Amino acid sequence: MKAILTGARGFLGKYIYDELINTFETLTLSRTHSDINIDLSCEIPNFADCDLMVHCAGKAHMVPKTDAERQDFFNVNLTGTENLLKGLENCNVLPKSFVFISTVAVYGCEYGHMIDENHPLEAKEPYGESKIQAEQLVERWCSKNKVIYSILRLPLLVGIDPPGNLGAMIRGVKKGYYFNIAGGKAKKSMVFAKDVAKLIPIVANVGGIYNLTDGYHPSFAELSELISKQLGRSKPLDLSFSMASIMAKVGDLLGNKAPINSNKLKKITSDLTFDDSKARRGLNWRPNPILSEFNIK
Repeated sequence: MKAILTGARGFLGKYIYDELINTFETLTLSRTHSDINIDLSCEIPNFADCDLMVHCAGKAHMVPKTDAERQDFFNVNLTGTENLLKGLENCNVLPKSFVFISTVAVYGCEYGHMIDENHPLEAKEPYGESKIQAEQLVERWCSKNKVIYSILRLPLLVGIDPPGNLGAMIRGVKKGYYFNIAGGKAKKSMVFAKDVAKLIPIVANVGGIYNLTDGYHPSFAELSELISKQLGRSKPLDLSFSMASIMAKVGDLLGNKAPINSNKLKKITSDLTFDDSKARRGLNWRPNPILSEFNIK
């Protein structure tokens, strides 16, 4: 069995690669330092046949400040996917399965409780919007070519040296400048990267669109206290909602450079959780709980 993995050098891609090589003869595709070195945003690859394609490469974890930065999300996430599919068409035999790594950002929600896969895809920012269009492209192409396709919509990823907001929290706790707002009660969906990786060989044979979470949805307070304990730091301080509101109003006047504004405050203090019961029923998805298993060291 042969597999091709894009984005193998990324945070999630490393976990997926370590899992795939247990079952598949696995080739990696990336811009550099891979078996197939190519920039999917502007090139169409040529490669040998494969049984499984896992498309993990993508652009995330930044807020675009210019039109060019905004367009880059579509170049990487949409055009990159399109070029990958064109490359597959050049194979003598199409893959049996295609797994696409997507995001819960496609729902376009800043807050909500147990959002499931039937929720409308309403993202307006370039990351979520480009992933919506890439999902639709994958669905059309795979349906046309009778390839089993799976789309995994992921929340905050957890693992060693994580990127994004979790990585920022760890750095903040380590340096002593992280604090919770209004008790840090807001719950957010998360999932271990290693659990996502373990599911891929299973979902590849079944297909479908799935949210994946740890099923518990830790609060900021729970997660930051766990990190503080592991780092040997004191419990993070708490900023009252009234004080945070004053700071947010000042931030509204200062613009995008402000560390907090009313919109950011709403996000920080609101639950945003996703329902993974479809994966639990259909795939026997049994992930590890973040608070029990997370170790930053």
